[in-house]
Amino acid sequence: MKLRYSIALSLPLASASAMAADLALKLDVPQLNVAEYHRPYIAAWVENADQQVVANLAVLYDTKKKDNAGTKWLKDMRSWWRKTGRELTMPLDGVSGATKAPGEFTLNAPKGALDKLPAGQYTVMVEAAREAGGREVVKVPLQWPPKSAQNVNGQGKEELGAVVVQVKP
Repeated sequence: MKLRYSIALSLPLASASAMAADLALKLDVPQLNVAEYHRPYIAAWVENADQQVVANLAVLYDTKKKDNAGTKWLKDMRSWWRKTGRELTMPLDGVSGATKAPGEFTLNAPKGALDKLPAGQYTVMVEAAREAGGREVVKVPLQWPPKSAQNVNGQGKEELGAVVVQVKP
C-alpha cells in the first residue's frame, strides 16, 4: 500500500519537471550611425503554430518617463501591440523593463512563463521599434520542450542584429 502511494505521488512531480525548461534570449542591438539615435523599444513573445501568443517574454521601453508616459509609444511595435500589447497593463511584473543601449545583452524568460506549454512547434518573435527610426521583427522557430541544450539563431537587418534563443531542458 505504501509503495503504490509513493509512486502515485511521484508521477505528477516527474511529468511537471519534464516540461520545465529554461529559455533565454541573447540580443544584439546595433549602434546605428544616424543624426538622432533613440534606444529601441523591444518586445519578445512566443507564438504557437496557429500564431496565437502563448507567452510574453520581455517588453523593454522607456520606464523613466513621468506618469508612465513611455507606454504611449508601445504601439509602435505594431505586431506585438496588435497580438497582445493592447490587452496588457504596464509595467508587467517580471516582463517589462528599461530599454537597453546598443550592444549584446541577455533576457531570461520569466519563471513559469513556459512551464504549461504543450509539446510542439513554436516561434519566438522579437520586435524592435525606434523613434525616428525603423521597425523590425525577427522570427526564430523553436521546438518545445527542448530535448537537449541548444541555441537557435535568427538575424535582423537593421534595428536588430543577431537574435539567439538559448534553451536548456
